[in-house]
Amino acid sequence: MLSQYSTSETVEKIVREGVVEKFGKYELIEKIAAGGMAEVFRARSRGAAGFEKILVIKKILPKLAEDEEFQTLFLDEARIAVQLMDVNIVQVYDLGELEGQYFMAMEYVDGIDLSKLMQKARKVKGDFPIRLALFIISEVLKALNFAHNRKGSDGKSLNIVHCDISPQNILISRSGEVKLTDFGISRAAFQMEEQHQVIRGKYAYMAPEQVEGRVLTGQTDIFALTIVLWELLAGKRLFKAKEKAQTLNNVRKANIPSLHRERPEITSQLEDVVNKGLKKNLKERYGSALRMLEALSAVMRSEGFRATNNDLAQFMRELDYEQKSGSTMIQGHASAQPVLPQTIVVVSLEIIKPKNKQAAPRVSTKEVLNTCIQLIDKYKGAVWERNDGSLVAVWVVQESLEATCRRAMQATFSIRKYAHQSDYRISAGIAPGVVRIGKQNQPPVGHWQLAGPFYLARWMMNLSAHRGKVLMTKVVSKTLKSPPQPLGRIQVQADASICLYER
Repeated sequence: MLSQYSTSETVEKIVREGVVEKFGKYELIEKIAAGGMAEVFRARSRGAAGFEKILVIKKILPKLAEDEEFQTLFLDEARIAVQLMDVNIVQVYDLGELEGQYFMAMEYVDGIDLSKLMQKARKVKGDFPIRLALFIISEVLKALNFAHNRKGSDGKSLNIVHCDISPQNILISRSGEVKLTDFGISRAAFQMEEQHQVIRGKYAYMAPEQVEGRVLTGQTDIFALTIVLWELLAGKRLFKAKEKAQTLNNVRKANIPSLHRERPEITSQLEDVVNKGLKKNLKERYGSALRMLEALSAVMRSEGFRATNNDLAQFMRELDYEQKSGSTMIQGHASAQPVLPQTIVVVSLEIIKPKNKQAAPRVSTKEVLNTCIQLIDKYKGAVWERNDGSLVAVWVVQESLEATCRRAMQATFSIRKYAHQSDYRISAGIAPGVVRIGKQNQPPVGHWQLAGPFYLARWMMNLSAHRGKVLMTKVVSKTLKSPPQPLGRIQVQADASICLYER
C-alpha cells in the first residue's frame, strides 16, 4: 500500500538518522498517507539473523479509536482482505491492537497510485497509452474476479463487493505490478445488515444502484472500474461535477459521452466494451468481472493492444525521466495523429546452414541475409528485425489482404529458392494480424515481438525448421494457386484455434 513514489534511499536515510518510532514489534519509518479513518506508515519488522522486511502499518486515527462504527469498518476490512490472497490484491499480514489502537500490517508496494500516474502522464505525455490502460484494467478485473468468487471455509460465497473502486485504490509498482487495495468499505456476507445500509465511497465512482441505496453486487464494482477505464482513455472525468448533488445526479442518469469523439483512435469494438460496463440496467451490464475480462481481452488481441508488466514499468520510467528533463508535451498534440490498428502480414524467417555437407557454403550467412532483404524490398515488404541468421519482415495491407499475402508468399518462396541455390535452407512462418504500428510503418515502442501475428509467425518458423517446409495460416494459404498440405489445428486461446498449412 502506498500514496506516492517512495524510494529505498529515502528509507535508508531516515533509518541512518534514527528517525523511527517503535510500534510494538514494528518500527514506523515515516507517515505516507492519512485519510478520514486511518493513517498509514511505512514500517519495518525485524527477525532472526538480521532478517528485516519493509511493510505498511495502517492504524485507526487516534480521535476515532473509541468510535465503534469505525472500529467495525476497520476490522471488517482486515477480515475481508485476509481472505484475498491474490497477486493483484494488496496482502494483509497481521491484525492487532496496541494501546487501544487497532492496526493492520500490510504489503508494501513501491510505486504510485493510478490517480497520480494519470496526472503525471497527462502532463508529460498527453493521452494515456491505450494498451497500458487496457492492461491495467484487465489486471484489476482479475483481482475482482478473485474477490467476487471467494468462498469461506464452509464452501459458501463470501459475497465480497469492494464498493470503492477508484484510481486512488489501484496501485502500480515500479516493476509494473497492478494491485487493488483498500477494502475499508467493502461489503461481505458476514457483516451486520446495518453496515450494508450505509452509502459510502467516492461519489464520482459510484454505480447508479449505489447512490440509490439498492443492493450492491459485483456488477457495482464493474461499473466503477469502467468509469476508471473511460477516464483513462478520454483523459477527463466522466461524472465529476463541482457540486456533490450534480455528481450524484450524473451517476443516476449514467449518460455516457462517445469515447470515439473524445479520442478518435478508439474503435467501435473497444467503445462497445466500455459502454456495456457502464450500462445503468444491470441486465445489460456485464454479469461478472470474468465476462468483462474476456471481452476486453478479445479486443486487446484483435486490435494489437498487447502489453506486459515490463511495458508499464518502462512507461513509468519514461515519465520520470521526461519530467526530470523538462520535456513536457504541449497539450493537444498527443492525439493530433492517432495511431490506428493496421492489418499486416508477418514473415519470420531463419537461414539454416546445411549440416551434412563437407564443403563450406559458397556465400556467407550475412550475404544471404542481405539478398533476402533485397527480395523483401522487391516485393514491397519492410524488415523490422534482423539478427545473425534470422529476420522479421512486415507487409502493411494497403490494397487487399489477399494481394498483400501473395506478395509476402512470393518473397518467401523467392528467398527459399535463392537460399537452396546457395547451399542453405530456410525455416519460415507467415501470419496475418492486426496491430498498432508507429509512424511510416515503423515498429511501435515496447515489446511488439510478443504481439499476436509476430509471436505466431515466430512459433511457426521454429516448427518449420523441423519439418523443412514453409508454414502458413489458412488465410495465407488461400492465395496459392494450388492448395498446400494441411498440417492441423492448434489452440491459441481457450476459445480460439487456427488451422496451419505447409508447403
